Amino acid sequence: MGDDRALRDALAVPGRAFRIGGAGALPVGEGVFETLTSGSSGQPRRILRSMESWIASFAMNAGLFGIGPGIRVAVLGDLVHSLALYGALEGLHLGAEVVLLGGVRPDRQVRALAGAGVIYATPAQLRLLVEAGWQASGLILVGGSKLDAGLRAALSGAEVREFYGAAEASFITLAGPDAPAESVGAVYPGVELDLRAGQIWVRSPYLFQGYAGADAGGAVWDQGWLSVGEMGRLEGGYLYLSGRAGRMVTVADQNVFPEEIESFIAGLPGVARVAVLPRRDALRGAVMVAVVHGDRSAEAAILAACRGRLGALVAPRAVIWVDDWPVLASGKTDLVRLAGEVGL
Repeated sequence: MGDDRALRDALAVPGRAFRIGGAGALPVGEGVFETLTSGSSGQPRRILRSMESWIASFAMNAGLFGIGPGIRVAVLGDLVHSLALYGALEGLHLGAEVVLLGGVRPDRQVRALAGAGVIYATPAQLRLLVEAGWQASGLILVGGSKLDAGLRAALSGAEVREFYGAAEASFITLAGPDAPAESVGAVYPGVELDLRAGQIWVRSPYLFQGYAGADAGGAVWDQGWLSVGEMGRLEGGYLYLSGRAGRMVTVADQNVFPEEIESFIAGLPGVARVAVLPRRDALRGAVMVAVVHGDRSAEAAILAACRGRLGALVAPRAVIWVDDWPVLASGKTDLVRLAGEVGL
């Protein structure tokens, strides 16, 4: 079923439960629906939500971003994933024209983006557009992972608003024009944020109801507060992400977050794609290895830059070069497959 057909079916009866993606029994109840997580840490999980949990932020974004009649909203991902489905439904709910570009080749996406006032995309999707020669313009709403410095520079012709969230939590923070580039912005309107021993907890009207199907999922509830296992810190009212607790690696008794290393390496010359993975080490317990797609002649410079910025303990001990980069349907790196292919 194509995205257009799936969207028409979902909206055929207002308030009727629907699902796009996944398998198993349909959601039961008035005003609920299912979508999927990105699956970056495993198989995509089914997310059960109330329609009101998204409608609440639709109204907020109409004021923040001017989405409404006369605005063309482009959605780059497939609707089976939460971010793309959100962007499409928001645009339709607010009366905008919605263009669905999931599954379209990047060069054709570039042509279709002419006249788009708002674009919903992940960094991985935007990188493909830039590689296809796209000159960024309009308002780009970026979610799914952190923008690296190189990609941010390539998008300088557009207004870029980066947000941090999760399929389970929706919007958590939003970066305005004055937010430090290394941060993911300040708390999104209506969201309460609490850091407990570095773990991010949120409470808001935008939270999901729970996981559907047999998968218990990874999010944890505590008296109305929700955590999806992300770690971070608050400085000057801005949130800085460290990474997922589930990806944290202990190197010689020091906690290391691969995402922080990936963000730094992604901004270096010669790097098109990067993932940082652990390798067992008898002395330190584990060391980090950078898996990179790009210019192999940049290896020495990459390792030197990492040692200078991160220190000898945290910096990757080696670079493994790959020609093909495995990605999930969401556009994110398939870490499980990548680790298997390089023997880590």
